Amino acid sequence: MLKKTLILLVAALLFILGACSNDKEESKKSPEPKEPAEHMEEMDHGEMDHSSSGEVPEGLKEQDSPTYPVGSQAILETEHMPGMKGAKATISGAYDTVAYVVSYTPTTGGKKVEDHKWVIQEEIKEAGSNVLEPGTKVTLEADHMPGMKGAEAEIESSEKTTVYMVDYVSTTNGEKVKNHKWVTESELSAVK
Repeated sequence: MLKKTLILLVAALLFILGACSNDKEESKKSPEPKEPAEHMEEMDHGEMDHSSSGEVPEGLKEQDSPTYPVGSQAILETEHMPGMKGAKATISGAYDTVAYVVSYTPTTGGKKVEDHKWVIQEEIKEAGSNVLEPGTKVTLEADHMPGMKGAEAEIESSEKTTVYMVDYVSTTNGEKVKNHKWVTESELSAVK
């Protein structure tokens, strides 16, 4: 009887120790938690509607003499999403407006999207013509990502600039992207 009890105790002890070591192994395998901004950056890129119909908001004015005219080519110097940086883009539209960096909580639920680039003046409900100050609460009319349209947002920063709609081929997966909205002038460079 004593021998049986001792065997059961040893088996239970081995079981407990085995479970503890598995927990430690699992925690070693788990990736380090990402910084929130890093996570949001990935979500932002992954869920973005890369292509669009090319329709522009009412009231958006074409730029008379853009640095990169419609039909010309430029190199993308930004990485709003994987496969953009370094891609050769064809300009499909150039507009004079104010571009905003915004943070918002999607109407579809989920975590807050931080520092989304770009939403333009004409994609903000009742924005009027004045430049909106950082901290201003707004409602988005842009539909670049699921849950963006109708979302409550906060202005993080603004830039009076020419924004471009561009066509390009992703450098990571070869996806053809048509009428991507928006890239600012500072995010483009001349083709050499």
